[in-house]
Amino acid sequence: MKKYSSKILSAAKNIKLIATDIDGVLTAGEVILLENNEEIKIWNVKDRAAIAYIKKHLPDVKFAWITGRQSKQVRLRARELKIDRLIQSCDDKKQALAGIAADFKINLSQVAYIGDDIIDIGVLKSAGLSVCPADASDDVKQNVMYISAYEGGKGVLREVCEIILKSKGEWDKVLKYYL
Repeated sequence: MKKYSSKILSAAKNIKLIATDIDGVLTAGEVILLENNEEIKIWNVKDRAAIAYIKKHLPDVKFAWITGRQSKQVRLRARELKIDRLIQSCDDKKQALAGIAADFKINLSQVAYIGDDIIDIGVLKSAGLSVCPADASDDVKQNVMYISAYEGGKGVLREVCEIILKSKGEWDKVLKYYL
């Protein structure tokens, strides 16, 4: 079992909102555009499972997706996974996250944010737990509390959810449920 620093676990214990970028975090950042401009993205099933773990074992924790792009596929996936808030075509993610947190009456110190590129730096610096994928921009890596062991689209959200569940003493319950 991977060990996380007490600083990371302490920040994770307070989390009430998990917010994330899409491209480069939940996907590898590659987009296939069809002739009709429909986008195809590849999603990681481990991230999907992690959302289910949180929703089952920490039902008060909310999810938000904040992305600079606009995509029908993202909207449909967010609806399917019952993501609490989706903001697309966003060029000020810090302001967007502040608004979401205010709507949910959550302090920014209670927010985990996962981002991978320079558009995410401001929002990463404002979050209580800031995380980036292993293949994030070097500028981003210098501005986060934790660099995931995984690249974007390869289970970053899954790892963050596990950290949060462990910090809140719920991980053994997740395991027990499936044993």
